[in-house]
Amino acid sequence: MSRLRSDLWCSAFVRRHNDLGNMCVMSRRGDPIAGQVFIEVDHLDGTRSLFTPAPMSSLDDTAALVFQRRFSHAEPGKVRDRIAQEINFDPDLWVISLDLRGDDPGVELDVGSRNL
Repeated sequence: MSRLRSDLWCSAFVRRHNDLGNMCVMSRRGDPIAGQVFIEVDHLDGTRSLFTPAPMSSLDDTAALVFQRRFSHAEPGKVRDRIAQEINFDPDLWVISLDLRGDDPGVELDVGSRNL
């Protein structure tokens, strides 16, 4: 089964969170078809979390995007540095910024997701 285009997935994610009353924007647009998607969550308490695509080996044949939690309630500088490092490696990257007091951005998480 084929995966949903990155631009469509990101647009739907942003719209859903804005409809729920959460501030959500696309901070960076990447390749519209196959760009990787990073989700940066500002917890509004001075910390941020970062969700990145799960490794391909942990995915099954579904078309859903699966994420892993790379940083949980970390210093904002660490999260920004990791995003900048990834952009240098992959300029087709999408970055979604979400203001959310909770810990659940509403995406499917890999069960082996690590917290840094």
